[in-house]
Amino acid sequence: MATPAGWRQDGNLPVELTSFVGRTRLLASLRQRLQQSRLVTVTGIGGVGKSRTALRIAHQVRRQFADGVWYADLARLQDPAMVHHTITAALGIADQSPRGGSDTLAEWLADREILLVLDTCEHLVESCAELTQELLNVAPNLRILATSRRSLNAPGEYTLSVPPLSVPGDDPADNPFTNEAVELFSERASAVAPDFVVDEENVAAVAELCRRLDGIPLAIELAAVRLKTLSVEQILALLADRFSLLSGASRTALPRHQTLRAAIGWSHELCQPAERLLWARLSVFAGDFELEAARYVCAGESLPAERILDVVTGLVDQSVLLSFATPAGQRYRLIDTLRQYGGEWLDKLGETDGLRRRHRDYYLQLAERSEHSWSGPRQVHWFTRMRQEHDNIRVALDYCMTNRGEERVGLELLASLWFLWVACGFSREGALYLERALKACPAPSKERCKALWVLAYVRSAQGDMAGALSAAEQCSTDAVRVGDSVAVLLATKMQGTAAMLQGDAKKATALLGVAIEFHRGGRELNPGLLPAIVELSMVLLAQGDFMEAETLLIDCLKVCQERGELWLRSYAWYVTSLVQRATGRRDEALVSCKEALRIKRHFHDVLGVVLCVDTLAGLSLDLGWPERTAMLLGAAQANWRTFGLPQFGSPFFTAEHEQCVKECRKLIGDTSYEEAYARGTRLGLSDLIEYALDDFDDFHAMPE
Repeated sequence: MATPAGWRQDGNLPVELTSFVGRTRLLASLRQRLQQSRLVTVTGIGGVGKSRTALRIAHQVRRQFADGVWYADLARLQDPAMVHHTITAALGIADQSPRGGSDTLAEWLADREILLVLDTCEHLVESCAELTQELLNVAPNLRILATSRRSLNAPGEYTLSVPPLSVPGDDPADNPFTNEAVELFSERASAVAPDFVVDEENVAAVAELCRRLDGIPLAIELAAVRLKTLSVEQILALLADRFSLLSGASRTALPRHQTLRAAIGWSHELCQPAERLLWARLSVFAGDFELEAARYVCAGESLPAERILDVVTGLVDQSVLLSFATPAGQRYRLIDTLRQYGGEWLDKLGETDGLRRRHRDYYLQLAERSEHSWSGPRQVHWFTRMRQEHDNIRVALDYCMTNRGEERVGLELLASLWFLWVACGFSREGALYLERALKACPAPSKERCKALWVLAYVRSAQGDMAGALSAAEQCSTDAVRVGDSVAVLLATKMQGTAAMLQGDAKKATALLGVAIEFHRGGRELNPGLLPAIVELSMVLLAQGDFMEAETLLIDCLKVCQERGELWLRSYAWYVTSLVQRATGRRDEALVSCKEALRIKRHFHDVLGVVLCVDTLAGLSLDLGWPERTAMLLGAAQANWRTFGLPQFGSPFFTAEHEQCVKECRKLIGDTSYEEAYARGTRLGLSDLIEYALDDFDDFHAMPE
């Protein structure tokens, strides 16, 4: 199973799907500017190749950045307040802290040597300018490469304009066969018509075509794909007719933005009616999507569901849609310029609101399916799938939050995704959305009750116990008013969770015991029964009732094994290791804790990882390796501070941690402790996991 993107040190750059042609001088200039300036913005008109140029240079310089080159696509983001969340998610940071602003992102970047690529900033210029300055101020080794149709107007920004490709005639000495616009046309043409070559017979027509298209790469690519059915001369003649209409039949050249629109419009006209309709309807998607989603959202009048595959294939063949394989199957996306064009047509058709609602409905159903299946054998699949759909989920939530009368559906969508917020590393984002939606829906309802207990769960994960209790108590009050017995039980469970984290053993035992009693025998494992069992086991452990705690955990592990549940199983193994250590079975505790950590690698469960590392630090001390202990403590604490409140601010965890630190310092002295601790703070999460899973007798190989 591949580790989540944010746990890789090399970055997350998208694969270059096509060859890169020309731009030699531009790339050299851009490389130089990235060495001299910490913020470089690549500007230019739509379709000129800003994103493609940024991606090319990012791949070229990636080895120069010790902590990788990271890419965040902002094209589909509409809410300026979500810019830093989008970047945080792109970096793979599991932000589970209750802090405001972009503190977590800034802290994560602070001591890293990274190139951050922010793609498509023009509609979020103010937010991007503000955030880039904040990040650059705290991260001295950070460099940012942005793409935008206009400058960010940020202090210290260097702006580099991407011009169209040179076309034959720009330089009288230029050989048309080696001209970069002609080369691009030839490259893309050969992909759709393998026998096509630029030769003496057609070079003049190709050169004229490139000139008429002003050297705009997207326009050239859209024209080249037509060689499947037309000759170069026919393409040129058809384009000339369209340009004449736009320019009033004058010989004056069209402005470049009109040239691009003319080329897109011409490609649009050459599509079949069903293809034009689907192009417009697909514009409601954010990021990429799967065929099933396109069928549900876009099928309807004039476009039956059984035709969607053929029409999608037609759009892929014409380079309107990009198609790429993922471990979960084939996915598709519209590039931003073509999506905007499709959106304009959707508006003209009067279908925008209806399609956005269908888009929301699809992702609501997907969220409900994933929630229902979360505790089963395909849990890792749903973890991967819902993280992949994050952009579309945001768009669906935005629709609910900005359309009167849809707020309650927004609560349903948010609450169904409780596992995304709690288990998949998006606690902070989930809390913000939930608070906003609950404010918009103040009247008690079953939807509001569910959202309240989800918020309580999320706040507990953030270490915000007061906020968790407040939400859980409000849920309990509202649930009684609306007659929602399920919400009453889950509110009870969430109050028990908060009590456990606060160290109130008596209250936690009572509340969690009630939740377990009423959930036993039911099919609903999460988030009621299994978490309550694990949390009650922790309370019993703290009270010294080791036998009862282990009995509960054995039952929990058995249920998880039978149902194929992994996420909670990792926590059951973690608490089992605590019980085994407390009863002197250190070797067994080591095996259990490592098993928990191995499972957590499947999920972006950063806080679960550092809990395990804290325990492994204690075990290494027990086994006589205090230097390793100090290093593990340093690595764990660095990640705690970045991703959440250390030890959740809970006395249950902090007492053990403080005792471990005290004993370790006593054994090796403050100087040796600080040195090993500092080495640990430099470990990235993936390196930390590998190091923590190494056999203890290999500890001497720890990095300096």
